[in-house]
Amino acid sequence: MSIIDFLNQLESRSIYYRLNKIRECSILVEVAVPGQRWEIEFMEDSTIEIEKFISDGQYYDKNEIETLFKKFLD
Repeated sequence: MSIIDFLNQLESRSIYYRLNKIRECSILVEVAVPGQRWEIEFMEDSTIEIEKFISDGQYYDKNEIETLFKKFLD
């Protein structure tokens, strides 16, 4: 599947996506659907790598922001 075919299929299904480039040899398509975020990388050599982030359905209040800053302190 080409990246163009993939993007056309996302658009025909009204699935939100965003394009990004984080590696020299690939284009990243970030897909957001309810409860999940997918990162699909189309590599220069025609391989496709997919990573899925799936929510456990748990929500947090504003106090969780401090946890973020403490956990990922430089």
